[in-house]
Amino acid sequence: MTDRSELQYTAEHEWVKVDGDTVTVGITDYAAEKLGDVVYVDLPDAGSTVVAGTVVGEIESTKSVGELFAPVDGEVVESNQAVVDTPELVNSDPFGDGWLLKLTTTSLPALLSLDEYRALTGE
Repeated sequence: MTDRSELQYTAEHEWVKVDGDTVTVGITDYAAEKLGDVVYVDLPDAGSTVVAGTVVGEIESTKSVGELFAPVDGEVVESNQAVVDTPELVNSDPFGDGWLLKLTTTSLPALLSLDEYRALTGE
């Protein structure tokens, strides 16, 4: 299990794991719960350039459609094909096998700590 205190968070309910110039991105369990049962995930292709704050993907559930925002400027190095093929991974393991993207970046904007994110969501 991922140590959530080592992750950073966005106000759009995404988590970010930094490893050098590569970041892994997923949605939080709070977001997964609010979405409901995820039935479809659309992610950008490897090699795509993304800009922080812009929509880069879509997550559909039985209740609604959610947008995935890029938390950083960068290039997609990998999209998680497992969640495209098995979208329910986003619900069952949002901090593990349900990760969404890996990006390379040269700059990391100010993101939220776990405590700051919990204050935002009231958890």
